[in-house]
Amino acid sequence: MRQLIVRRLVQAIPLLFIVSFLTFFLVSLIPGSVATALIGTSGTPAAYARMERQLGLNKPVFVQYWHWLYRVLHGNLGSSLQNKQSVAEMLNSRLTVTLTLIVATVIVVSIVGVGLGVVSSVRGGFMNRIIDLLSWLGLAVPNFWLGLVLVSTFAVTFHVFPALGLTAFSSSPVGWLKSLVLPVIALAAAPIAVVMRQTRDAMSNVLEGEFIRTLRASGLTERSIVMRHALKNASLPVVSVLGVLLVSLLGGTVIVENVFAIPGLGSLAVSAVSAHDLPVVEGVAVYFTLIVIVVNLFVDIAYGLLSPKVRVR
Repeated sequence: MRQLIVRRLVQAIPLLFIVSFLTFFLVSLIPGSVATALIGTSGTPAAYARMERQLGLNKPVFVQYWHWLYRVLHGNLGSSLQNKQSVAEMLNSRLTVTLTLIVATVIVVSIVGVGLGVVSSVRGGFMNRIIDLLSWLGLAVPNFWLGLVLVSTFAVTFHVFPALGLTAFSSSPVGWLKSLVLPVIALAAAPIAVVMRQTRDAMSNVLEGEFIRTLRASGLTERSIVMRHALKNASLPVVSVLGVLLVSLLGGTVIVENVFAIPGLGSLAVSAVSAHDLPVVEGVAVYFTLIVIVVNLFVDIAYGLLSPKVRVR
């Protein structure tokens, strides 16, 4: 297990370099300049050129990237080109918000998706058709459209949940929980559909195994067979899907945070790209990549705990 963790961490190093360079290169191709955002559209070409020289944007992309990378290797993510604020401070102030949204979504997806999948595999029949219908609906509805519908229904019409923002837990735990409900539902709809079907299919295959028939012949209750034996053996593909879905939630947060005006990394990334604020965009990309690396590492550890064969390899 220790060798597996070390190997994954070593493999993550080139991934960080590749993602950071591709982000830097692709953002540099976007039309416009941060000089325009700072000076405005009424500036002269000489003023734009002077501002770009001051910011170092007149140099080749590879040179700009090397200067950024040199600072990062010395523990400095740089400063925002717009407000001169430390990029690390900007990201750290928003990281907790995004992680809270992702962790809450994963908890809901795990409980609801796995629970409905287990029930469907045991009951079958009509329950399977319900699961298929819910799966198609969850996958077909875009999360931004679902978010807007949720806001219109539960915030504007019935005034049950807040429409925008995220209440701080320290100021009001109940308000914090209520402000999480709508964005978590918008994020969790599609992942729940995937986890439901994956759990149902995996559980159905396991329940048809010979060792399940042996356990039933031994007199074990159906509840014990399902929860203690079948679910554990069906958990490997479910854990794998959860890992992939957790990574995909990073992209979902970019949309959902903007729909619900939540001050997280996703909304910061959108505003930074619009303003061509390269240091901030690079910082968000690095943080997202680190989150992906940590998630994959946890998935590998979970695999090792659930399967001795994986642990040996």
